[in-house]
This record gives sequence, structure tokens and C-alpha cells, in this order.
Amino acid sequence: MPKKKTGARKKAENRREREKQLRASRSTVDLAKHPCNASMECDKCQRRQKNRAFCYFCNSVQKLPICAQCGKTKCMMKSSDCVIKHAGVYSTGLAMVGAICDFCEAWVCHGRKCLSTHACACPLTDAECVECERGVWDHGGRIFSCSFCHNFLCEDDQFEHQASCQVLEAETFKCVSCNRLGQHSCLRCKACFCDEHTRSKVFKQEKGKQPPCPKCGHETQETKDLSMSTRSLKFGRQTGGEEGDGASGYDSYWKNLSSDKYADTGYHDEEEEDEEAEDEEEEEDGKDSDAESSDLFTGLNLGRTYASGYAHYEEQEN
Repeated sequence: MPKKKTGARKKAENRREREKQLRASRSTVDLAKHPCNASMECDKCQRRQKNRAFCYFCNSVQKLPICAQCGKTKCMMKSSDCVIKHAGVYSTGLAMVGAICDFCEAWVCHGRKCLSTHACACPLTDAECVECERGVWDHGGRIFSCSFCHNFLCEDDQFEHQASCQVLEAETFKCVSCNRLGQHSCLRCKACFCDEHTRSKVFKQEKGKQPPCPKCGHETQETKDLSMSTRSLKFGRQTGGEEGDGASGYDSYWKNLSSDKYADTGYHDEEEEDEEAEDEEEEEDGKDSDAESSDLFTGLNLGRTYASGYAHYEEQEN
């Protein structure tokens, strides 16, 4: 039998596990919470935008720049990490900055660690929106990551993209390489794969993780855990393909089309009958009103008028 673990050994193993999780969390920082992608309000034009060295709208320099790596706005000189020494003096504003990142367009403080590590570890190095193909320098908003395919998204397209991200580019859930049901889905390729075809010689599967996509290498997810839907076409024979006789389903398509036509004609006929009935009622009302007005003026005598054949010059001659 194996020896029973002592209390000190259990504490040491738990400490190592916590340190491992902390190292992993430091390397994978949430993009929305990263200092280089923080929300900033311009001091001059009062517009909200991503953390930048210069305002995207008015190009003004901010009074309190934020470091793109550590997120601080004031250097308090508690360690000897600063490249520019300022003993006993707190530095803020442009006295604190040391460089501008070419990828995220934000200030980096004059700390030696931030200056040497941020350019290599900047999360916005290849940040280009998958929908509009705009980079950090092309728009003033923040950058986000899709929850499903993990592609970069700008602030304008994030909601619209994520609402339509779980849609396959196929009409069924079958594997793209065979006719079996796809148990694993790649949300970047928008395709399903069975267990056999997820095994790739190029992309190796890591222990404890889902198999990678054989096309792009992105980690796949089980189809049953997602709200995946297939591509649907609302025109042509696809409207009645499953209900029709045969593989194509043309019969049901033409039947549905003809029934819709007949339904439309019947509806139009009813409308025409209603309009004719209304016209007849209006004509009858008009005739009744004319008869009543003629009865009112039957006893009216206007004397001799031009309408009765009388002219004023005839009376002068007489």
C-alpha cells in the first residue's frame, strides 16, 4: 500500500498547484481587462475610446497617461526598476512614460520590465476585426474577442458577429470528410468532424484538451455542448426539399408555389368583391341625394331668365 500523505506534503502540493494556476492566469489575461485595451475618456473632447497615446478624434495628449503593460498612472519609485531615476519624487504625466507601443498605440511607462516585455507580449499585435478588417489604428473603439471562435472583433461588430457565429456552412451536421455525424465542431472553419477525422498528423492533441481542427488547428468543441445551427436557404427547391418525393424535392416546391398562388388569387378576389360592393353603395347614396335636392327646387320660380329663352335686348326693342 502507498504511504499516507502527511500534512506538510499536502500543503506543498496545494501550494505548487496554486502557483501553477497563477502563472497560467498571468499569461492569459482577459482582453477586455488588459490595460492596453482599457476605456479612456479624452480630456479635451470628452469622447470615450480605447486607451491611446493621442486622442483618436482630436489628437490631443492626455494629462494622465495609462501604462499599456501595468496600467499605472503614477510612478512612486518603490523599486529601482525605473530607467529614469527620480528619487523621492512621484512622476506623473509625460514624466512617467517611456515609449509608445506600435501595436496598441498606447503609452508604456519608463519601467525597465514594461519597456522590455510589452512589445513582445502585447495582446493586440495582430488585432484586426474579422468582420470589417480594421486594425487598431483604423478606428477609435476597443478590441474584443469572440466567445466562440476567439477571433478579434471591433466595438461595432461584436454583438452582430457573436449572434451569428454558431452557424455551420453546411446544410447538415455530417462530417465534411465522410457521411457520419460530426461530433466535434470547429467554430472558425464552421464545419463538423467525426472522431476519426479529428486525428491529424500536423496538429497534435494536448492531454486533457479537445482535439484540434484538422484544417486550421483551432481547438474544437463538442457539437452537443453548443447551440449550433445549419445554413438554411429560403429560396428555390430548398424550401420543401425534405417533404418532397425523391432526393431533390421539386414536386413539393411546385405544389407549395401553386398553392400560394391560388391562395393569393382568392384573397385578391375577395378584396375586389368588397370594393365593388362599396362602390355600389356609394352610387345608391348619390342617387338618393340627387333626388332629394331636385324635389326641393321644383316649386322655385325665378321669372324670365336666359335659360327660359328671354333676352334683355328684346324688351328694349319693344
